[in-house]
Amino acid sequence: KQRNVFAVETKVTFRTLNRDDMEKYWCSGEPCDKAGAYGIQGLGAVFVERIDGSYSNVVGLPLMETARALTDQGIDCLVDNSLNG
Repeated sequence: KQRNVFAVETKVTFRTLNRDDMEKYWCSGEPCDKAGAYGIQGLGAVFVERIDGSYSNVVGLPLMETARALTDQGIDCLVDNSLNG
């Protein structure tokens, strides 16, 4: 059985945050259940100055890279398999 392993690196740069920014963000409750304590798809996005790499990797799953790995294994991500029963 062949195993396909890969890693995706994404660098996220935040703007400089002042104490008021940090306190307001913490009080929003958003960072309490997030890996890295911010949600790039939520309020945390207002702090992001730059992303180098995959946005979907930051959200949680590098979609393009995962689709490529599946295609390499003969799985076409663009086919609607739900129609095949």
